[in-house]
Amino acid sequence: MDCLIRKVQQGDEFDLAYIQTESWKAAFKDILSAEILQMSTNLNRATAMYKRLLDENIGNGYILEVDSHPHCIAWWDTARDNDMPDYVELICIHSLQDNWRKGFGTQMMSRVMGDMRAAGYDKVMLWVFANNIRARKFYESFGFFTHGKVKPCLETEEICYERKL
Repeated sequence: MDCLIRKVQQGDEFDLAYIQTESWKAAFKDILSAEILQMSTNLNRATAMYKRLLDENIGNGYILEVDSHPHCIAWWDTARDNDMPDYVELICIHSLQDNWRKGFGTQMMSRVMGDMRAAGYDKVMLWVFANNIRARKFYESFGFFTHGKVKPCLETEEICYERKL
């Protein structure tokens, strides 16, 4: 399988939204209520969000293509948490379920963290659903750790992870 990671560009909003919403449906079906999951995976709303991000040049987005088909996305920017001003935030990393556990997420994470370092950051943080054990193990495999900082999100909890770059 050929793999290519590229920066997002105008016109990618549908692929970004599709990967995010399909990933959420697969990954969070046992974490979020059916009603919240349905609301959070509205393809039109997600497409509009990514179009706005692209139009306003907000953050840094990536698409990983497998055999020329979009499979995985990632997005990062300066941390949104006021108490973490020196951090960069991994806002999302999502992939389609059909290629989970084949190393594509690892390739994407390595690329994103390298670009974060190249941009001058030395600390990265992210939020993940506390009950998302699969994702937590993935982040921990990259050296992310938590001090137990949590916040409510979509009727569940998210936990903050961080690491040095």
